[in-house]
Amino acid sequence: MVVSPVKAAIFDLDGTLLDSMGVWNQIDIDFLGRRGIAVPDDYMSTVASMQFRQIAEYTIARFALQETPEQVMAEWDEMAHAAYATQVMPKAGAIAYLNELKRSGVKLGVATTLLPKLREAALAHLGIAECFDAVVSVDDAGGVGKSKPDVYLLAARRLGAEPSDCIVFEDLLVGIRSAKSAGMRVWAMYDDSSSADWPEIERLADGALHDFHEAPRNW
Repeated sequence: MVVSPVKAAIFDLDGTLLDSMGVWNQIDIDFLGRRGIAVPDDYMSTVASMQFRQIAEYTIARFALQETPEQVMAEWDEMAHAAYATQVMPKAGAIAYLNELKRSGVKLGVATTLLPKLREAALAHLGIAECFDAVVSVDDAGGVGKSKPDVYLLAARRLGAEPSDCIVFEDLLVGIRSAKSAGMRVWAMYDDSSSADWPEIERLADGALHDFHEAPRNW
């Protein structure tokens, strides 16, 4: 008997499925503003692919803060949780697209840098937690950020799919490169936070979107 390959779609959250980067921009402004520091132009793009603790360590080192990573993360977590639980919105067409894929038998996964408390709050707020067959973070993949494909490969394994049968939706250039290096097809989602990389993103990705109304139905 020939077993049909499992088709899987793997979604990044911040900036891809969730229109949430504005939340983090405001958190950066407020957090650094409390310390009398203006947000540098390159800060958001530099930390975008890091895991949470790496961002805290980088921020402490860059701005010579006299705080521990635990203190910084706790402050960010408090600031972010309310926004993810009540304010974050999906990218246009995202929920309808998820439901369409689910009805067609495609396995759905998440590959994110978000901490569990925040991703769970957002998915519950939007009513889409039950859509996903697997939700993994960079921490689940050994703490390696999206500069390596580990988190995408872990999501594929948990979905029971080969990399070649996966399509990844991602807004970050570093993530797109990693997923492509693993043999996955990648569609890029435009987000203001990665606008400087958009020409290279469009060149590298298999397709590019500004919302999920443009997303592929067959692959």
